Parts: sequence; structure tokens; C-alpha cells
Amino acid sequence: MSADAGFPAAARAALADPQLRHNLRVATHTIREKRLRAVAEVDDWEQLREAGRRIKQHAVRHLEQHLVTLERSVTDAGGHVHWAADAAAANRIVGDLVAGTGANEVVKVKSIVTDEIGLNDALARRGIVAHETDLAELINQLAGHTSSHILVPAIHLGRAEIRDLFRAHLPLSGDLDDDPAELAEAARRHLRELFMSARVAISGANFAVAETGAVCVVESEGNGRMCTTLPRTLITVMGIEKVLPRLRDLEVMLQLLPRSSTAERMNPYTSLWTGVTDGDGPSEFHLVLLDAGRTNALRDEIGRQALHCIRCSACLNVCPVYERTGGHAYESVYPGPIGAILTPQLAAFERGATLPWASSLCGACYDACPVKIDIPTVLVHLRGEIVRRQAGQTHSGERLTMQVAARIMRQVRSYRLAQRVARAALGPRTARVWRVLPGPLAAWLSVRDLPEPPDETFRDWWRGHEPRP
Repeated sequence: MSADAGFPAAARAALADPQLRHNLRVATHTIREKRLRAVAEVDDWEQLREAGRRIKQHAVRHLEQHLVTLERSVTDAGGHVHWAADAAAANRIVGDLVAGTGANEVVKVKSIVTDEIGLNDALARRGIVAHETDLAELINQLAGHTSSHILVPAIHLGRAEIRDLFRAHLPLSGDLDDDPAELAEAARRHLRELFMSARVAISGANFAVAETGAVCVVESEGNGRMCTTLPRTLITVMGIEKVLPRLRDLEVMLQLLPRSSTAERMNPYTSLWTGVTDGDGPSEFHLVLLDAGRTNALRDEIGRQALHCIRCSACLNVCPVYERTGGHAYESVYPGPIGAILTPQLAAFERGATLPWASSLCGACYDACPVKIDIPTVLVHLRGEIVRRQAGQTHSGERLTMQVAARIMRQVRSYRLAQRVARAALGPRTARVWRVLPGPLAAWLSVRDLPEPPDETFRDWWRGHEPRP
């Protein structure tokens, strides 16, 4: 789906796929219920959420200071820091680093930010093959698909489809069954050979600590541990918003993240590394700090909350819109409610302009967010920003209608009169007429149903039932 089509067209296509909707419903409900049980075990969960919110708020508010400290800490530990203003710069830096080693293959641990910048395609143009090692990312790579979920990127595919992919692309998988254990074992055999021969690995980062220069990756399969320890050269690409001021801040984040994402008490694999150490792990470490629109988001005091995200995906699993449309409808590797507020800002509203309308304002995403990002408030804020930016492109009839509505709603008498008129116009006898209106109103009604008004308004009902002195 092209970016120009916007979310409405992409969502319409997704809604027409019953298998996709079934897969999403089963997966999101399962993850949601497990997460609720895991969170209920923690007596001070709300205090942890508030601590996480304050840590991220402070880190983002003083981002420049913490990034400078991080650069110094990484350099002092024997690592190298590179600054990338945009995707093109980051891809060029990583490509040059890989080419400098003489390698034409790399292994990768799951990294949303490298998907964001299109790193695999950029490396391929330079003759470098990037092998995804996360199981779900491997599945997507074999299928030629993009991720549809932050935590479970291949959530849109069923076991039978994965079995067919493995049979077609992985060696010695001709008689493979669709049993999950067998699928995992086939992937393990394939990946172990890549791990043992790789000279260069590329990772993302869940967090980086300015105080010490430590970089952290959390994952559930062990592929991250293999990538960050076996190859001689390790390159980490990290969005600048992932920095934490102090090592003790990880204590909070490593309690919030696993319960909110995989519904586990702690991650099976939590890898931290600081620069390089002789005889232990990679002999060369490079940290690429990516901006790519993040400083644009920083300028917006309300919208910058999107940069607090720790990529847990909890908001996706409670969002009724995501459950019905899936991640591919969001024009970005960041789907769901967080994508609806993050993507437009990273792109300076040049794409993703329909996304702030792609999530409801029910508040479920705010309740689920482990760092208390007020997504509904940001959605409303961005909707207003986009409308202001498109003021000159708005249909004149729509502008006039909104101006009239604003005048009516400012006065109690005119508002009451409009209610009486609407009740008469939208009654059972006239409801059918409103479904076939011409022009712009027909487009408006094509995605909305006009509710039948009650026999009396609440004000009229209250007037008849108000207690008398």
C-alpha cells in the first residue's frame, strides 16, 4: 500500500481479509490477557509506571546533555560513536563500516529502527546480504513482508503459511510439519550456521545508559546474545531517544518492559555490553545515533511524549482499530496507537497525515502504556496540527459547515433549537433520505451511520424530573 493512499484505503483492504482479522484477534487477545495477569502480580505497578514516565520525561527533556555524556562514555570504553541526521546518513555509515571489514554478509538481531531506515535494502544495493535472526523477522524476510506488530512482527501469518515458507527456503525442511516446536528447530539449525560464520553483526538497542556507555538489548530467543558476542565487529543503530541517564534507571525499565510486552516477569535474555574488552566478545564496536526526525518531535511539548515509547506494544494489543486492520495499514514500521502519533512527527507530517485519525480516543492505550504516554491527548493535538497545516486545502463547504456549527454551539438557545430541528430531520420517516445525499455529504455518510435521535433530549428529560424544593 502506497503512503499516498493513507490509512483509510489501507484499512479498507485489511478489513476485507477475514484470515488476517482472525489471526490478529486471537493473538492480541492472548497477549492482552497474559499481560493483565503478569501486571496484577506487582503491587506497586502504578508507582513503577510513574517512575518510568518521569525517567523518560527527564531523559527526553535533557536529551542533548545525555547524548554528549553517552558519546564520551562509549568512547572511553573503546567504542566508536557516529551521528546520523537521517536514514540516508545512517545507511551510508553502516554500509561503509561493513564494507571496511571486507564482509559481504551480516547477521542482525531484531531492530525496528533499522527497518525504519530501510537498512537491509540499502546494504543489498552495496552487495551486502543482511540475515534476520529473530524468528518472526526471519519469517517476514523469507515472505518478503514488512513487520505488522512491534513485538510479534509476523502476527499476520498462520503456522501453515510459515511451514510452507520454511519448506521453500530453508535447507532440509522438505517434510516439515506446522508444529511450532518443529518450525523453531528448523529455524535454529539454519541460524546456527550463520552465527558461527558471521564476521559482522548489526543490532538495535532497547536502551543505552549515558552514565556508563552500556547498551542493552532484551529478547526471548537468544539470537541477540549470539549476534552481540560471536562476530568480531558489532554495529548498533539506535534512535537518540533511547538514552537513559543512569544505570539504576534500567532497574525500572527492565521491570516495566517484559511484563508489558511478553507478559513475562523478566526477559529470558537481557544483554548489556560496554565498549570492547580484550578476549571477550567483539573486538570492534560502533554505535550509530540516529535522529531521523526525532529532534523535530522534540520541539512539540505535547507531541514529544511519543519519544518516551519503550516499544513494548501494549497499546497495540488493546486497540480496537489495530485489532481489525493490522500493522500493514499504518504506513510505517510503527503500527497501532504509538505509530499514529510517532510516524507523522518523524516524517514532519509529510506522510502519515491520516494516522492521528487511525486510533480511537477510548483511552485503553494510555491505561496500558508502561510509561504513561497520554496517547489520546497527543492524537487530538496532532489532529489539530494537521488541520491547521491543511487549512488552505480544506473544502470550502466543510469550512463553512464547521464555522456555522461553532456559532450554533456557542449559544445555549441556538444549540437547543438545533437539537429540535435535528430530531425532526433525523426521525424514522426521514432517516432514509439522509443516506443518499449528494456531494461532500455523501462521502461523509459513506463511513458513518447517523444515529436515530431519542424522543427527547437529556435537558428535556431533566426538566421533567428535576427535584423541586
